[in-house]
Amino acid sequence: MSTLNQLIERNIEVRVFEQNTHKNRKTYKKYRDDIDIIWGDLRNYNDIELAVKGIDIIIHLGAIIPPLADEKPELAEAINVGGTENILKAMKAQPKVPKLIFTSSIAVYGDRRDDPYIRVSDPLNPSEGDNYALTKIIAENLIRESGVPFTIFRLTYITSVNKLNLDPLMFHMPLETCIEICDVRDVGLALVNAVAVDEVWGQTFNIAGGKNCRLTYKQYLTEMFELFGLGKKFISDKAFSKRDFHCGYMDTKKSQELLKYQHHTLEDYYNDVRRKVGIKRYLTPIVRGIVKFDLLKRSEFYRKSSFFRRKATPSPNS
Repeated sequence: MSTLNQLIERNIEVRVFEQNTHKNRKTYKKYRDDIDIIWGDLRNYNDIELAVKGIDIIIHLGAIIPPLADEKPELAEAINVGGTENILKAMKAQPKVPKLIFTSSIAVYGDRRDDPYIRVSDPLNPSEGDNYALTKIIAENLIRESGVPFTIFRLTYITSVNKLNLDPLMFHMPLETCIEICDVRDVGLALVNAVAVDEVWGQTFNIAGGKNCRLTYKQYLTEMFELFGLGKKFISDKAFSKRDFHCGYMDTKKSQELLKYQHHTLEDYYNDVRRKVGIKRYLTPIVRGIVKFDLLKRSEFYRKSSFFRRKATPSPNS
């Protein structure tokens, strides 16, 4: 919602295209006086055609993301690729072709543990089994070949205090992976600033938080566990993957020069989390064991570890 909020703050006329669900209707209720909203499905061309009519610039944020993208690859392809095809078709059918801002992902670069410094010109090499990254690469290629005016933003690991949870997907990233976060508010700022910057069109950019947002995944988790009141040595290293994910340190010099969006640091995020968790962090130790057990049983890597197998194997004397 950070992108929408900033568009409204600048008095930009906004049309939102969104799925018609109870949750979405509740979310957008407070915006009803500020936006025009069209309910629909990216898989339905007629819905897209109606949404695109008369629009100058489209910010394409719609996508199926992991873990659902990996669990349901056909759905991810239908939305991430098919939906993009529908948008491009509808754009080209307009008397005046709109411009397109497309959000791609750092996932397209694949596992970068051995070479963590990522440039836009680096080869796209998604990790094995990363269906989400594949759909983003296909969508990028469709956009470049379409002939419409576009810019592509490859987004890093995005943080928001409104989405604090311990998702089992966390175990898929190797602990030694270098990560560079970017606050969701800064991502929204980059997207909205791009609307008025002529130099972005026809270009691809990395979007990340800058040098003050860099660390390893293990350092990040250690600090987050502590902020939640779970303790710094909360989860065994055996619970995490040893390969095949993504993330790294992104070269954002060009995007920062043009869009001037890097305003929140890693410490800012930690402070936001600290305020969000509040007094609950002092109550968390009471349920620490339950939380740990629940998470570990959902880690496929922990279940496959030699330790887990030994515990599950009866001894000769039993």
